[in-house]
Amino acid sequence: MQPNGKWHIHDGTRPQPRVVTPGPLVSLAPPSDAIVLLGSGQDLGRWQMTQGGGPVSWPIESGVLSSGKGMIRTTQADFADYQLHIEFATPSEVKGNSQGRGNSGVFLNGVFEIQVLDSFENITYPDGQASAMYGQFPPMVNASRKPGEWQSYDIVFTSPRFNGTTLEKPAIVTVLHNGVTVHAAQAFLGPTSHKQIGKYEPSHAKGYIGLQDHGNPVRFRNIWIRPLVEAQ
Repeated sequence: MQPNGKWHIHDGTRPQPRVVTPGPLVSLAPPSDAIVLLGSGQDLGRWQMTQGGGPVSWPIESGVLSSGKGMIRTTQADFADYQLHIEFATPSEVKGNSQGRGNSGVFLNGVFEIQVLDSFENITYPDGQASAMYGQFPPMVNASRKPGEWQSYDIVFTSPRFNGTTLEKPAIVTVLHNGVTVHAAQAFLGPTSHKQIGKYEPSHAKGYIGLQDHGNPVRFRNIWIRPLVEAQ
């Protein structure tokens, strides 16, 4: 049961998000102060395998990275507050259903997941559909494109704040899916964990960006990040 006492995690009786048709895809070029994590070439120097830290084994061609075996993460692991842009596409040939269609995830600070899934005419538990704060909050609307079409997430993330080991402020995220706001300054209840709400730890104040292998083919491109610094 979630802390609000209203919904179970992955509760199939939770209302499905209303479907919204997004406008045409705008592939945002990185601004001048962005760190380009995945550009138009073959360079994977900013990524490593999460387990073992070795070179990434996922295949890449002309800037398009295809999911492979094992989760990958950025080599830089001290991201805190940031704007993240990422584009992805699930297979045009539909195979499977529910969580078995284009399943992956974007991990913020390594522990807070925004779900990647083919959610076009594909019913699943609402807190596990595309752009969900996985296992916690469904998106406000379902802004998914058709299978095979490129989609985008624009994420503004604020890391949790701690006073010693005491949590003072949870992680906050705003997410736009294909240009449509699906989370607006929503707090994570805790780190993403399997069928439970994880516990905040001071180590979550900084971290890496991770891409999940969930056994389904997914493609990624045009990934960049802008660390955010408060105006003086």
